[in-house]
Amino acid sequence: MNDSSWGAPPHTGPPAGYWGPTDRGPVQGPAPAGPAYDAQDAQQTRPMPSVPDVPAFGGDQETPQAHPYGPYDMPRTSPHGAAPQNPEPMPDAPQPAPAPAPQKKSAGRDLGAAIGVGVGLGVVIVASLFVVKAVFVGVIAVAVVVGLWELTSRLQERKGIKAPLVPLALGGAAMVVAGYLRGAEGAWVAMALTALAALVWRMTEPPEGYLKDVTAGVFAAFYVPFLATFVAMMLTADDGPWRVLTFLALTVVSDTGAYAVGWRFGRHKLAPRISPGKTREGLLGAVLFAMVAGALCMQFLIEDGAWWQGLVLGLAVAASATLGDLGESMIKRDLGIKDMGTLLPGHGGIMDRLDSLLPTAPVVWLLMVLFVGSA
Repeated sequence: MNDSSWGAPPHTGPPAGYWGPTDRGPVQGPAPAGPAYDAQDAQQTRPMPSVPDVPAFGGDQETPQAHPYGPYDMPRTSPHGAAPQNPEPMPDAPQPAPAPAPQKKSAGRDLGAAIGVGVGLGVVIVASLFVVKAVFVGVIAVAVVVGLWELTSRLQERKGIKAPLVPLALGGAAMVVAGYLRGAEGAWVAMALTALAALVWRMTEPPEGYLKDVTAGVFAAFYVPFLATFVAMMLTADDGPWRVLTFLALTVVSDTGAYAVGWRFGRHKLAPRISPGKTREGLLGAVLFAMVAGALCMQFLIEDGAWWQGLVLGLAVAASATLGDLGESMIKRDLGIKDMGTLLPGHGGIMDRLDSLLPTAPVVWLLMVLFVGSA
């Protein structure tokens, strides 16, 4: 076997008179012999595979030609010049992430827990409402005290406002009882005494922040117990339980109609800076549902009531309930919270359920008095 069979022909050198690439003149005599290769060294080399030229990007070529060894798996030589038997493949080129699957529209709350808690509260309210009126007055007082506790706690946590809870809780419960026993006159007197008690109670602490603390206390006394007193005053009529039931039913139906229609058809925001979830379509749903329910309730539940009165009542309830919900949304946005509490799973706190009921109570009480009287 000669050297030519391994691709290494004997070197003979350039011919005489050959001009090199540096133009230094003719080469005189034979060229020096190259490095010698014996048979043992020749056996350690292999011919490199021919690699076709890869066209560069650009020109008329729209896409680069695929390399026979892949974009990363070019054969690499060992220190002795031989290609490794099993070259490690380079990692694959990064692939684009798959598009995320479309998300289903979510209600935002645990509907199972919300429905369960709502049914439980409804059973307690209806049972106390139609068994003994005084028991229902107690339910209102308890809701008022818990609502005051939630409101004052969030004010102190988020704003550092220390509204006096003790006089507010005692005065709030007394306000509800006074409204039930003495009507509007008793409610106003209790409201004035509660505000005075809050002013005096705060004097036991340093004067720093006194004005904002007592202002928040007077606001809390009006917002929670005073408005709730109108529910107790509704109860004093002969058909008081049915009036209260109508008030509760219309408010719940209004909220349900707003939620159902807004979730399904809502496209135009009602008040995006206050409550981004509310839509104009939802408001129309609240009005429609409340007016239909109002006509049915006034016609069949309220003595001497008429269906057209129920239409007016339903429209007023939808408006007041929506405004009440937006009002508490403003408070919660100012405080930087989502819910006033966590007492009711799926609902939040007591105040998150009273937000639409409280401003609706005086509206329903007034329209009931105008339509069918206070007796």
